[in-house]
Amino acid sequence: MNDDTISFDELGPFEQQLSDEAAYALSDALHWLVVACDEKYLGQILRHMKTMDEARPVDPEQPWLRNPLPK
Repeated sequence: MNDDTISFDELGPFEQQLSDEAAYALSDALHWLVVACDEKYLGQILRHMKTMDEARPVDPEQPWLRNPLPK
């Protein structure tokens, strides 16, 4: 690889490699953050998702598609 090429790993927010232990700890912490967020705000999240679904029209030519996004 030449010096001008950017690898996929360099494009993300995690520019440095992590040890296996650190990667596990990061993933575990994020997982429990999501669990805590869902426990606290799940009702609000579901309400918002429902309003988003209702705002999207159903395509009469493809009604089996769940509320496709407008083109």
